[in-house]
Amino acid sequence: MFVDQLHRTITLAKAPERIISLVPSQTELLYTLGLDKEVVGITKFCIHPDSWFRTKTRVGGTKKINADVIRQLSPDLIIANKEENTADDVKALMEEYPVWVSNVQTLEDACDMMTGIGAITRRTTAASQLVQEVRQRFAALEPPAAPVPTAYLIWRDPWMAAGGDTFIHQMLHYCGLQNIFADTPRYPVVDADMLAASPCRLVLLSSEPYPFREKHIAEIQAMLPEALVLLVDGELFSWYGSRLLKAPAYFQSILQQVEVLR
Repeated sequence: MFVDQLHRTITLAKAPERIISLVPSQTELLYTLGLDKEVVGITKFCIHPDSWFRTKTRVGGTKKINADVIRQLSPDLIIANKEENTADDVKALMEEYPVWVSNVQTLEDACDMMTGIGAITRRTTAASQLVQEVRQRFAALEPPAAPVPTAYLIWRDPWMAAGGDTFIHQMLHYCGLQNIFADTPRYPVVDADMLAASPCRLVLLSSEPYPFREKHIAEIQAMLPEALVLLVDGELFSWYGSRLLKAPAYFQSILQQVEVLR
């Protein structure tokens, strides 16, 4: 018996041998845990690792799954997520298969998720070592002496930012970056006037879901001429699986660029 992050109990008679992952960051986690033979299906957004993206059967997208393909794969475990997958899809799958659902908002949630998936896939030791390493690397982060007022933008036309109840917000916190939209839930729509009137000194333009490029820096710079505007890797701010191993070193490299603001 295993308990997921929705506090549901999943019972498996044996170690899963046919796993489908509906969450890109958790697909990468399954790869890190050495479950190459066991994972039989992934989504079209599960781009890491590349070898799986090219060879594993795709069961649709995170928001629109193909139930017929899933049935053909006969999974004995499906890995899903409360936010990335739709409630209707997950509920329908629960009627036919064991479904382990994650719910990740904080770093501790991510660590608990990795521990839980490690347990249900019988990779407890590997997951424990992974969690320990992630925690050690985050503990070694050296944030600025004073928090830097920051906006993390995920979309353009309209501009949208990461709010205070997101995993991205938590990553900004670990970096010592003060999210100026911390009091706003989810992903608020913002405009030029809001940004110009804010105390923002740093703007991070994410590579996903909107593919910000160099040309967009000038647009933000016109609104905030005194702010530092940087393009950042969205995966390292929003993926909550084993990619977290790479996040602290990447964050530290960003903080080195932010030193100019001090």
